[in-house]
Amino acid sequence: MSRVRTVTWRELRSFFDHPTAYILAVAFLGLAFFLAFRSLYSLGLADLRSFFGLLPWLLAVFIPAVTMRSLAEERSRGTLEWLVAQPINEMELVMGKFFGCWLFVLATLAGTVPMAIGIIIVADAPAGSVLAQYVGAALLAAELTGLGLCASALTRNQITSFIVAALISVGLVLGGTAFTLVALPPPLSALVSRLTVISHFDSVARGVIDLRDVLYFATTAALFTGLAYFLVSRERLSPDRGSYRRLKVGAVAGAAVVVVLNLLGQSIHGRLDLTEDRLYTLADGTEEMLDELDDVVTIQLFVSSTLPPEVQTTLRDVRDLLADYRRGSNGNVRIVERHPDDDDEAREEATTAGIREMQFNVMRQDEVEIRSGWLGLNIQYADQQESVPFVTRTDDLEYRLTSTIAAMTTDRTPTVAFVTSFGARSPFQMAEVNEVLSSRYDVRAMTLEPDSAGAVSPLSPDTIDVVAIVGPTSPLAPQTLEAIESYLDAGGAALLFVENNQLNPQAPMTQPLDAGLGPLLEARGVRLTDQMAYDVRSNQTVSLGQRSIFNLVAPYPLWPIAVPSEDHPTNRNLEMLSLAWAGVLEITDSTRASPLWSTTEFGGRKPASGSIDPETAVNQSTVDPDALAPQILAAAVIPPVDASGEEAGGRLVVVGDADLLQSQFLRGSPQNLTFLANAVDWLAQDESLIEIRSKDRTPPPLVFESDFQRSALRWGNTAGIPLAFVLLGLLRTRSRRNGAEELWRKVQSGVQEIDG
Repeated sequence: MSRVRTVTWRELRSFFDHPTAYILAVAFLGLAFFLAFRSLYSLGLADLRSFFGLLPWLLAVFIPAVTMRSLAEERSRGTLEWLVAQPINEMELVMGKFFGCWLFVLATLAGTVPMAIGIIIVADAPAGSVLAQYVGAALLAAELTGLGLCASALTRNQITSFIVAALISVGLVLGGTAFTLVALPPPLSALVSRLTVISHFDSVARGVIDLRDVLYFATTAALFTGLAYFLVSRERLSPDRGSYRRLKVGAVAGAAVVVVLNLLGQSIHGRLDLTEDRLYTLADGTEEMLDELDDVVTIQLFVSSTLPPEVQTTLRDVRDLLADYRRGSNGNVRIVERHPDDDDEAREEATTAGIREMQFNVMRQDEVEIRSGWLGLNIQYADQQESVPFVTRTDDLEYRLTSTIAAMTTDRTPTVAFVTSFGARSPFQMAEVNEVLSSRYDVRAMTLEPDSAGAVSPLSPDTIDVVAIVGPTSPLAPQTLEAIESYLDAGGAALLFVENNQLNPQAPMTQPLDAGLGPLLEARGVRLTDQMAYDVRSNQTVSLGQRSIFNLVAPYPLWPIAVPSEDHPTNRNLEMLSLAWAGVLEITDSTRASPLWSTTEFGGRKPASGSIDPETAVNQSTVDPDALAPQILAAAVIPPVDASGEEAGGRLVVVGDADLLQSQFLRGSPQNLTFLANAVDWLAQDESLIEIRSKDRTPPPLVFESDFQRSALRWGNTAGIPLAFVLLGLLRTRSRRNGAEELWRKVQSGVQEIDG
């Protein structure tokens, strides 16, 4: 190992002593930063996946340029024979060269780390995912370094070495892209995908270090380095001798082993999930549900034998997730894979379960071809079954599977009852709301209006888990309020979306609205004011209509984008809610009530009645900055705990807006729907699914406090890091020159002493 370290240090030092290496590093970093910030700032997301998506292409050219001289130059100068004649063998020489080149590539890649640190600091991006991405980049660099070294050992000419390595490197990257895979026959396409870079590197770039990907990069790096050893060793061996034949057979056998390992290694499981909140690992709620299974649940995966490359990554994630369910259930989850395109019985069974063959647009030989395929799930328990007709995404698949299995294996389905009288909205008028709740709850509508005798049917927590009231437009009857009060006192839970204003259909105006819920809320520590919230910084945009030839869009402060006030199960992992003309809440008893959502620090209030015209409702130029402060828009109430440790009463969630459940807001802000589902789970005291549902793979927004911060991050990296490498090169050159001059002076003085 000492001789390997000596060669490694010599090779690494030679890069820093050579101006060409600095030119390569500066060119690589300059291009990498230009492409990275162009993508980061245009998307506005604190996500480095766009940068790492380009990295294989950059490294496919950069690394061959780094390695082209390693062995080719030694051979052309005649020093290769001299080196192997020293007390060092060919393997030690090749390994030292490999580690020297790899370390230089890593040192150059480390120049991008300040950019990553800046993104993490500015936008609070998940550091674990970034760490996994750099681990993947290091593994990819090892593979391409081995390839470059192999090409350098093949020839005496550096340019030839560069061209050969670059062509093969680009081929390994290009071979895994959809552009190439769609042009291949389906069976060959699947094999090529497993043996090329993109599918493995993309998996690591999402923040998960998978054993299969590590196996691929490690074995291919070892293969190319081993081939370089073979090319160096063969020159001193006669083709007629047994040692040469054994070396040749060993090289061929090694290549075959690597191919077989990567083709069969897809069944290997094991990964390190470094994403924030472990997005690709089973949540605790899922594991608890699996532990409590008392009978076998069968999940059938209906999948085509061959699927387009665009779906292969989804299929891999589906299989991984199902394997996790099987391992976590102690044998109570059985996974069965069926192929309907090859099996008529499987096709009939899939069709009976509601799973259909889907069609894809596939590019074949410059023509768009329509192909069909299967990728659906059927969950069976006892005499029940539910199906997922086609899996188009996997970020919500764990929630769908866990909620389905939980509903099948639970004796009683919790009930959510929506009050539909007094102008309140029915769940069946809100398709998205009904869909998300029906998968877990028995959703029903009920009226609480007094009958002819003035009585209201009592509400019981034993039969109704959560009462929901969404946007009543007229005051609730006293008997209705009394029934809700009694229900809450008995331990029931309520979800209230209450507004303090009503739109005027004839003009852009609002008028006051009182649903009569004030006394009920104030008795529990929450007050709904007669004021409307706005936010001059965090808000949505609205169209101002056609102006001349343009359709103008402007920010609308009365549609605030709310942020979490404090950590709570209902807003776990959520970043924002989109509201409209929301009423301001106040906490009057902080021991019972706590804020859930509020405006940013740039929030304010205005009367609930008046103009809501986007151009005149809030004049930002006249707003007093000192008067701005967070305005509470949603709150939660937890009743006091009695002597036995039980809650003395029911839970309550109140939101000062009902428009956030309208389709136009749910389409632009799906987190509104997630908050609703989380709130119902928390109220029903069943929080096991909140963690699963709240898994959000959307990266945080890239928001800067000032233009200076934005420019400093960009140009500090794009110009500053390459300049640092230039300065390092100049200092290194100057140091070597001074050292050479000092040595020359010593030699000259020694000569003069001899002459004297």
